[in-house]
Amino acid sequence: MNHLTSNIRNRYLIPGMIMACLLPAALSSCGSKAGAEAAGMQAPVPELPVMTLDTTSALTVSDYSALLEGKVNVDIRPQVDGYLDKIFVDEGSYVKAGQPLFQVNEQPFREQLNRDIASLHAMESALNAAQLEVDKVKPLVDAKVMAEMQLKTALATLQTAKANVEQAKAAVAAARINVGFALVKAPVSGYIGRIPKRVGNLVGKTDAMPLTTLSDISEVYAYFSMSENDFMNFSKGASGATLQQQLKQLRPVTLILSNGETYNQKGRIEMVDGQFNKTTAAISLRATFPNPASLLRSGNTGKVRVEQLFNGVIEVPQAATLEMQDKVFVYQLGDSNKVQRRILQLAGRSQDNFIVREGVQRGDKIVTAGIETLMEGAVVKPAGSKDSVAPAAGK
Repeated sequence: MNHLTSNIRNRYLIPGMIMACLLPAALSSCGSKAGAEAAGMQAPVPELPVMTLDTTSALTVSDYSALLEGKVNVDIRPQVDGYLDKIFVDEGSYVKAGQPLFQVNEQPFREQLNRDIASLHAMESALNAAQLEVDKVKPLVDAKVMAEMQLKTALATLQTAKANVEQAKAAVAAARINVGFALVKAPVSGYIGRIPKRVGNLVGKTDAMPLTTLSDISEVYAYFSMSENDFMNFSKGASGATLQQQLKQLRPVTLILSNGETYNQKGRIEMVDGQFNKTTAAISLRATFPNPASLLRSGNTGKVRVEQLFNGVIEVPQAATLEMQDKVFVYQLGDSNKVQRRILQLAGRSQDNFIVREGVQRGDKIVTAGIETLMEGAVVKPAGSKDSVAPAAGK
């Protein structure tokens, strides 16, 4: 029984011991082979397009929301109080300077004028009487027939009469002005706006709403604002000793209408506000556009397109940049084809390119595509280069 048990144990135990000894050796051999294969391989180096930067000339285009106003916008208000008798024009009509617009009932002012004229005549009669008294008394005083005091009294009365006449003349002149004010005339040529009042309404100098608004739109003003940074870049491109000289040297601007169409007349920037708005940190500018066909009206909106030419600047394709946390950067190709991240300071945009103020310079090489997966210090192969193996560590 013991002999049989011993044979069975040896039959199964010896092969198991042999397998136990061979398995670690096999695993060790396989691990050594895989390690050897891994040691003989290197990570592929991405082949990406690279460009060398150079200076050039660039034209930037920027659009700014604008509000249009006529060259002259006048609120037409009555200078006297009274009932509106006549309206000589219609809303939207074109009028010339001096043309009658409204007639306020002038009868009260005409009667006041008549009273003032009558008062003037009375004062003139009193002046004549005072002059006659002086002429009568003076010879008698000179002959010692009358006392000198009587002449002085007559002269004083004469002076008072003269003052009364002057006062009466002023009252007549004021009454004539009021009669003239009853007829409201156009101060400038232009287009009539809305007329809220109708014949028979009581109108006055203190009314909240004007009788109408008169707009001279032979030229229109487009008011728009620039941020502080935009204005600094805008100012750098202007040449001239004074602001007016700089404005004359600027390129004409374009008006984009509210429907997206381009206005067929070019304009010029003629005014820059004297200070920035403290609330918005923006500055206002005014561009003037001719309006021969009267297409533009006060209250229109649109966009002013400002073009600016930069010479000797560096342009970087927008596709070669990444934006992160309000910063724009590129990957510059350095020594051993390793890329380094460079943050750019921009001066504007020109079509599909950024105009760079700081960050890169002439002769630098940047990666222009495939930058989304790049990391700082990564090695790339410039497209077209024959070197495809990454440099060995330590070299």
